[in-house]
Amino acid sequence: MITKGQKINDRYQIMKTIGEGGMANVYLAYDVILERDVAVKVLRGDLSTDEKFVRRFQREALSASSLSHPNIVEVYDVGEDNGLYYIVMEYIEGKHLKQLLRRRGSLTVKEVIDIMLQITDGMAAAHDSYIIHRDIKPQNIMILENGLVKITDFGIAMALNGTQLTQTNSVMGSVHYLPPEQASGKGSTIQSDIYSMGILMYELLTGKLPYKGDNAVEIALKHLKESLPSIRKELPNLPQSIENIILKAAAKNPKNRYADAREMHDDIKTCLEESRQNEEPYVYKYSESDETSKKERLIMEEVVPIKAKEKSKEKTEEGEIIAKQITEKDLKKKENKMLLILGVIFTGLIIITTSVVLLLPKLTEAKDVIVPDVAGLTVSEAEDLLRKNGLRVAAEIKTSTSDTIEEGKIVKSNPASGRIVKEGKEITLYQSSGEGTYELEDFTGRNYIEVRTILERVNNLFVVIVEEEVEDITQYSEGQIVRQDPAPGTEVVPGDTVTLYIPDMTGVYPDFREEEYSLADLEAFANKYNLNLKIEYVQTDLYEVGAIIDQTPKAGTEIINGMTLKIVIAEEKDESIID
Repeated sequence: MITKGQKINDRYQIMKTIGEGGMANVYLAYDVILERDVAVKVLRGDLSTDEKFVRRFQREALSASSLSHPNIVEVYDVGEDNGLYYIVMEYIEGKHLKQLLRRRGSLTVKEVIDIMLQITDGMAAAHDSYIIHRDIKPQNIMILENGLVKITDFGIAMALNGTQLTQTNSVMGSVHYLPPEQASGKGSTIQSDIYSMGILMYELLTGKLPYKGDNAVEIALKHLKESLPSIRKELPNLPQSIENIILKAAAKNPKNRYADAREMHDDIKTCLEESRQNEEPYVYKYSESDETSKKERLIMEEVVPIKAKEKSKEKTEEGEIIAKQITEKDLKKKENKMLLILGVIFTGLIIITTSVVLLLPKLTEAKDVIVPDVAGLTVSEAEDLLRKNGLRVAAEIKTSTSDTIEEGKIVKSNPASGRIVKEGKEITLYQSSGEGTYELEDFTGRNYIEVRTILERVNNLFVVIVEEEVEDITQYSEGQIVRQDPAPGTEVVPGDTVTLYIPDMTGVYPDFREEEYSLADLEAFANKYNLNLKIEYVQTDLYEVGAIIDQTPKAGTEIINGMTLKIVIAEEKDESIID
């Protein structure tokens, strides 16, 4: 148990508890070395005994420490002290958005736009660094008195990847913002963060959560099955452009969402412009629900034949009226002389013949019909629908890959749906042969974070990271892929699992103070492990000039290549400065 006045690693003096959660407790502490207030987040006891989780937590938290953005809480230090695993972050004097919502109920449109612009700007920086948050929610968004927004909890969110549904105390706070793909057990991608930001935006505007339930499973199922409630029913005066942002961000199908946080940020930036106030509602490019799409197709298919028949009927009636007028006109002519009668008959025949010649093409011309949408139908259903609309079906059924239409059903037609063709036109059908394949590259030697993001985001694959022992860890950098399964050249389809193996880096930091490392020694150590060495000098009369008085990460912490090693060195105190 941590108590007031306790020092963590002889540096961070606990002042008070400022937050308690299912995964960690947060304390206000004082950094006695750098003389500043900091926030120290200490892992909960049961999590700190899980060795694999702790190592993942340390690695991901250190990765998060590389992020530098005004809208992201800065991570100063990650370490361990007598079984206490902790993260040291900048101390923020403000409230999280959940506290603000409890007090205000909901926020104004302009407030929400300002907050979301800051959140998406920060998340864009994270995504650019191949870092996915995985737990965007109001409790992880801080807002200062001056309106500055800060995103927090990157380290824990990433370390909990794939395990948070088993954390009973934490999931109820996160499941309300849980993307459908995570709810169904698939991997997280950048689009997962986009979905959570869409749900967050909905809540900020309405003060309500779109999906509610008695337990986590019930809520997760609603994310999977139920359509997003219309926000304009709650806020009728809300510009359509803002609803479109939420519809796109919180789409069930990740393909219908923004490509990344930067695209969402740019869309939010212009949403209040006058030209966008009455824009058309956002229409999903890819199917959100096969059942809904099918119903929409059936409604449209019933309209086309009726209009075509009405148009044909009008043309037929017009021809009959003209012919009738011509006949009546001829019958009114009566002459007594045979020659005149023959002349009139001859003239009438010429007129009738001419009329028939002129009208016949119009009466027999093929009608215009619209090619119906057959995507998602079986071959027999598609053939019946095309014939119902007066179209012929090509004898050869061609194939096409698709990751949205199940194997055996129709993907598209040629000519395409919506095209106007003549009745009797032959239509070629394309049947789905299943999801498109992707040939795995050789990823050995590359960093797993970059590769994982590409495979999950671009190829919709589920990626598993496994650490394994290697003979010589100095031959590898932290996170470098040593092998993969399946092997390079293997064809995979979306949803398949790819396992990336990275070296188990068992090296730990020495105590640079006790071993009296020189600057040259420090530089050699940093070069060996590909570390970013930062030297900071502090004036003090408590240590000899040039002595190492602190290091981050602490001695005994696992070495992760590519991270920052901070060393604090004593320098002579300037006696001219009066305390």
